[in-house]
Amino acid sequence: MDFGFMHEDETFRAEARTWLAAHADPGQDRRTWERTLGKAGWIGLGWPRDGYGNRTATLTQQVAWAEEYARSPAPPRSGHIGENLLAPTLLAHGSDDQRARFLPPIAAGEELWCQGYSEPGAGSDLAGLRTAAVREARGTYRVTGQKIWTSLAHEADWCFVLARTEPGSSRHHGLSFLLVPMDQPGRVEVRPIRQLTGTSDFNEVFFDGARAEHVVGGEGGGWQVAMSLLGFERGVSTLAQQIGFAEELGRVVRTAVATGAAGDPVVRERIVRQWAELRTMRWNALRTLGGSGDAGAPSVAKLLWAGWHQRLGELAMQVRGAAAGVGPADWTPSAPYELDALQHLFLFSRADTIYGGSDQIQRTIIAERVLGLPREPRV
Repeated sequence: MDFGFMHEDETFRAEARTWLAAHADPGQDRRTWERTLGKAGWIGLGWPRDGYGNRTATLTQQVAWAEEYARSPAPPRSGHIGENLLAPTLLAHGSDDQRARFLPPIAAGEELWCQGYSEPGAGSDLAGLRTAAVREARGTYRVTGQKIWTSLAHEADWCFVLARTEPGSSRHHGLSFLLVPMDQPGRVEVRPIRQLTGTSDFNEVFFDGARAEHVVGGEGGGWQVAMSLLGFERGVSTLAQQIGFAEELGRVVRTAVATGAAGDPVVRERIVRQWAELRTMRWNALRTLGGSGDAGAPSVAKLLWAGWHQRLGELAMQVRGAAAGVGPADWTPSAPYELDALQHLFLFSRADTIYGGSDQIQRTIIAERVLGLPREPRV
């Protein structure tokens, strides 16, 4: 499958491919890899070039880089939360001092970030959060509360936290967007959450009077900033994600041929449907790329890829047959179990329709903001 994007910029694509071939090492430490990317200027391609240490690239070039990265053997990124979520938010809502303080270390791969949004009682319903922040002398805040499902918190240097700074406020009122350093012993505790896959990329984070000196968008402006950030979450990276999906689908097809499952007409029909739906998602992503004002586009995209990826995981197990229940290594109670790539795909994809806004929340957004249906009653 050719998933190349706008081939007229082949010079940039070739440069990216050559650099990745020379530097990408799948076994490299992820923090070291971020610094390698930063040193070469590959972090922050979509930012303005204003002394932050990044290259600048057109939208076409950004997609070309993302696609080449997805095809390469490069390690998974640890810095994408700072680069693709926080940085555009600071460019849109931050002060000059905040941009000068935080963008250069992100561009250099020196500071890693995590996102403090979801809570045990406020996952997809973000406006119900209870984490509180009290303003003290000299404009500092003390943050107390708990966040959950915080990706890469165990590696992060900083966390952007949505907290309630107005006592007695409710829903989206009285919230502020705070930047909290993670290195605060006794005030910030990170507890990894073991997933079905046996890995622990998600974490619980407990704040017990943690100090924050930076508020983005002004006190009480957190909801607007938070919603703006969510708009950055599904941009160029969606097309790169689909490159990964295409490679996973290819692996499923090769497995179906090897096991003989491809001889089953029902399996063949499912494979063709997965391929056709992936192509449709790609063209939909290209249609909306760089656009604005379409309130439902991010929710439609999330619904499409989450369900598609989950169905691919189920198909991966179907084509394996009984062998899908056997791991690549003998299991012992004293050691973590191992999974092969397709088993990991199946188990991890069970969460796709929950994290990043559950399917139910996405449908509510589409119903209210696009179709104009009556708003769902909220307490």
